[in-house]
Amino acid sequence: MKKILLAVFSVFSWGVLSFAPITQAQTPPRVALPDFVDLVEKASPAVVNIRTTEKQATQQAQGGAPGIPDEQAEFFRRFFGVPLPGAPGGPKGPQNRRGQPEEIERGVGSGFIIDSSGVVLTNAHVVEGATTIYVTLTDKREFKAKLLGADKRTDLAVLKIDSTGLPKLPLGDSSKVRVGEWVVAIGSPFGLENTVTAGIVSAKSRDTGDYLPFIQTDVAVNPGNSGGPLLNTAGQVIGINSQIFSRSGGYMGISFAIPIDEAMRVADQLRTTGRLVRGRIGVAIGEINKEVAESLGLGKPRGAFVRNAEPGAPAAQGGIEAGDVILSFNGKDITKSTDLPRIVGDTKPGTSATVKVWRKGTTRDLTVVVADAEPDKAVAKKVETPSPQAGTANKSLGISVSDVSDAKKKDLGSRGGVEITNVGEGAAGRAGLRVGDVIVRIGDTDITGVKQFESAVKAMDPNKSVPVFVRRGDGTIVVPIRPAQK
Repeated sequence: MKKILLAVFSVFSWGVLSFAPITQAQTPPRVALPDFVDLVEKASPAVVNIRTTEKQATQQAQGGAPGIPDEQAEFFRRFFGVPLPGAPGGPKGPQNRRGQPEEIERGVGSGFIIDSSGVVLTNAHVVEGATTIYVTLTDKREFKAKLLGADKRTDLAVLKIDSTGLPKLPLGDSSKVRVGEWVVAIGSPFGLENTVTAGIVSAKSRDTGDYLPFIQTDVAVNPGNSGGPLLNTAGQVIGINSQIFSRSGGYMGISFAIPIDEAMRVADQLRTTGRLVRGRIGVAIGEINKEVAESLGLGKPRGAFVRNAEPGAPAAQGGIEAGDVILSFNGKDITKSTDLPRIVGDTKPGTSATVKVWRKGTTRDLTVVVADAEPDKAVAKKVETPSPQAGTANKSLGISVSDVSDAKKKDLGSRGGVEITNVGEGAAGRAGLRVGDVIVRIGDTDITGVKQFESAVKAMDPNKSVPVFVRRGDGTIVVPIRPAQK
């Protein structure tokens, strides 16, 4: 009996000594869930509801019916034989006592006060096309707002209401936002004023193809939330709710907000001048994938591929050509193509910027004088050219080519090249080349004509992909091609 008790005691003692530290390490730390009550109570008075109206006459001038999509209006006209009220040729819509068209409700959105003198920040799409803008405070006071300025590209607008001593929201630092932190949205989804939703930051600098990078969250945001603030747990604005990803028109778990640092940079200009001064250099750009980067000798995908350099624009005047890869602009690296328009746009017009480009396996530093993006650029008139005649067939690539006519060279702004007149089942066809494409460069060799094209193809290494530069439409693309074995 003593031996048994001793054995049990030994096992028990060994267990305590061996497993006690592990048990302590596995104890989860206590994390208190955030309480947003005080935050919401303090921030809500500075969040406003925005509704817009539009005179019916405006919609009639556009040929539509108020509140009805054009395709639905056409359906009623064709199948019921009469136009809808307010549509051209149809019964007159609602009118006031003076016989003038009444304003109809156009949309509902959100906004927030950034200055106690009545300055409100919202999205440009909330107020676009509005005849009258109404701003309603939480105390139910309603004001007609004046549009100080709007910028469609950044989707920001600044409004002014005639009031003073208003509550305003403090601004945070969106550069310090951390993925995973709690955030709160306040707005008017579906017209439900001062609705509060919460969630976390899902990602930063999310590129959706727009001018500004976005803060991605899982906060419930719906139509009507646009223009409302995204707040951190300190009650500071870190973003403006702007977009949602949705296949149904409603919230599906992903929403996007404009970083407040970027928004205020735009808002300050809109308040001062009513428009945003943005730089431009006149290039059409595209992304570079792994295969193209390797064929160009870049190693990894980076930079912005120049599909076209607008004739007479700053880029062309500075020596940038279609087919170049812009690696940096004024000392700032271009990681992906969408970085370039943002960096150029933030550059003051008239600035002489150093642009580093990759061309034919080496880097070059070029100087470009940034222009103002506001003036409308001239659109080159298309010149109709006769169809090219069939030319030399090339078995290595599986295509037939001919020299490019002088008229088409002028139209393309090209000094040479060969035009594809037939595409077979060879390497070029598999790579996606088409009849009408103009090959202007193979590797580092500029193509001047058919004979020189044949020589360049013969020099291609069949063991690796070679970049082929092609003019298609108004732009240049690069297609890695591995020729057939000789």
